[in-house]
Amino acid sequence: MTLTKYKLGDLISLSEEKNTDLKYGLDDVKGVSIQKKFIETKADMVGVSLHPYLLVKPDFFAYVPITSRNGNKITLAHNDTEKTYIVSSSYIVFYIKEPQILNSAYLFMYFNRPEFDRYSRFNSWGSAREAFSWEEMCDINIELPPIAVQEKYVNIYKAMVENQKVYETGLEDLKLVCDAYIENLRRNMPCEEIGKYIRELNNKNTTLNCVNVKGVNKDSLFCETKTTTDNLDFSKYKIVKYNDFAYNPSRINLGSIALYRDNLDCIVSPMYTIFNIIDAKKMMPEYLMMWLSRKEFHRSTLFYAGGSVRDSFDFDVMKKVKIPVPDIKIQQSIVDIYNVYIERKEINEKLKQQIKELCPILIRGSLQN
Repeated sequence: MTLTKYKLGDLISLSEEKNTDLKYGLDDVKGVSIQKKFIETKADMVGVSLHPYLLVKPDFFAYVPITSRNGNKITLAHNDTEKTYIVSSSYIVFYIKEPQILNSAYLFMYFNRPEFDRYSRFNSWGSAREAFSWEEMCDINIELPPIAVQEKYVNIYKAMVENQKVYETGLEDLKLVCDAYIENLRRNMPCEEIGKYIRELNNKNTTLNCVNVKGVNKDSLFCETKTTTDNLDFSKYKIVKYNDFAYNPSRINLGSIALYRDNLDCIVSPMYTIFNIIDAKKMMPEYLMMWLSRKEFHRSTLFYAGGSVRDSFDFDVMKKVKIPVPDIKIQQSIVDIYNVYIERKEINEKLKQQIKELCPILIRGSLQN
């Protein structure tokens, strides 16, 4: 099979169309994550003019040129919906001008590889903040198979993505069942402070025996830490054991609290708060985690947190959180549903990771077809 070499700049075109007529509003504002997805913006939009925001039409791409302090990844996404989004004017928006040569989904697969993250990071320049400019994007040398071959591999990719999305939809339905169950408890039972059921832990990694460094993400999951660990003093890190809770007091409002379910101990930053349940026969850890993972709880932490530089939700405040505490058998019946949800949530995360790992394999396969 013959491959053809191109400069990417010959196949794509910059789009600078702005939201000048305010056709699109706050609901259409998006950001881009390092997972290469459009997400709800985290920016404070109070008083912000949407006139200069850039339009990201269906089948368009958008990326943030700044790559420094970004986990060695480039924040880039492809709008594969039928909706038009708007993004900050600091973004770069572009589209494929030669669709008979380059399939947009194929290009996104190309971008979705670790190799591209490394390339964009290596070719980022700047003194204060390094950026992968539009000129650098256009200067990429890319080898392409015929469009029919591209479409063949895109169809494989899309089929896997569609299967994952269907699975995720069922997952959210299960979460609604859990939420409805505990909301019914909240309405029909008196609430009490959880302080008498929990205790703070402060076990330090003084012996340096534990090297399993973790963080907690906004999805209430333990994850590999994104912090550079070079020259860090791990003796000050806190040990987290099975059924311990860990949370970031400054980011709990975003969902950064999780229940540890691995038998292998891990360590987290000294800034984290660690606690566990005093008596699991009175309150199940999973039952409490159901409450602490609710968006309603995350929002309430902003109200109760206090601090000089950054609002902090410390353990004394955590102890004052009120929830209904039913009989342990009732807790168990709810937890049984919740455990199925957690198990499927973990499977869903693995599916998404497998799809991401598939991108370089599909690109390589299309070039060797």
